[in-house]
Amino acid sequence: MTSSSFPGPDRADLRADCGSCAALCCAAFGFTRSADFPVDKAPGDPCRNLADDFSCTVHESLRPRGYRGCTVFDCAGAGQRVTGQLYGGVDRHQRQDVRVEMFAVFRVVRQLHDLLWYLAEGAVRRFQPEASAVLVERIEDAIGQGPTAVLGLDLVGLHEEVRAVLVEVSAEVRGGYATVLPTVLSPGADLIGRRFHGVSLCGADLRGAYLIGADLSGADLGGVDLLGADLRGARVHGADLSGSLFLTQMQVNAAQGDERTRLPVDVVRPSHWGSGGA
Repeated sequence: MTSSSFPGPDRADLRADCGSCAALCCAAFGFTRSADFPVDKAPGDPCRNLADDFSCTVHESLRPRGYRGCTVFDCAGAGQRVTGQLYGGVDRHQRQDVRVEMFAVFRVVRQLHDLLWYLAEGAVRRFQPEASAVLVERIEDAIGQGPTAVLGLDLVGLHEEVRAVLVEVSAEVRGGYATVLPTVLSPGADLIGRRFHGVSLCGADLRGAYLIGADLSGADLGGVDLLGADLRGARVHGADLSGSLFLTQMQVNAAQGDERTRLPVDVVRPSHWGSGGA
């Protein structure tokens, strides 16, 4: 198999389409009262703002009402896939036992779609994408077999296999940058509130790093591995994230940016950024 024969999964299928979903994220997951949510909600209970047609009654005012977490979350297309492909469509009168299983399947498929998102990038960021192809086929095959196969997956083992591929991709991409970087820029580093305004971070490995509230405005993050990095409240106004590695929609949603922020082609600029990036 050559690099051109496997372009990777279509990332257009890994974007949330709330209109084709039974609002799984609004019921399957729980949350606690915090800066992201104004109330407590137990897993499995529908959100108090959920309408009978699975729409959100406060969608246009989520952040002012304290539901910032809702504007950050992104299911990566898992919601509509579980609703439509695995359970045959939206049914607000679905039996409770089916809904419980559906929620469990959704939680797994949500993780699988994250892995597909990363593997899609891995397939186009390296010359030999065969390892990515094998894993994508296994994931797609499991989802295609239905709920029982999905729930029977060894997620821990699968995550490890995908991680090994992504580590190789990261090393290959970052190896193309000759920048000498500070030792503080390392995987899992505590960079909370640190200032990197206008700094070139090209080629840094910030996998799993804590960048909460960090100032990355105007920074160049070309080839920076951001897999699992915590970007909550990170200021990326005018930053160049277009060439960063493994950046997800949720990470971008959690950051603060503006119209000058450059994003990867498959990542959408959050509507709540506005011109001020709040």
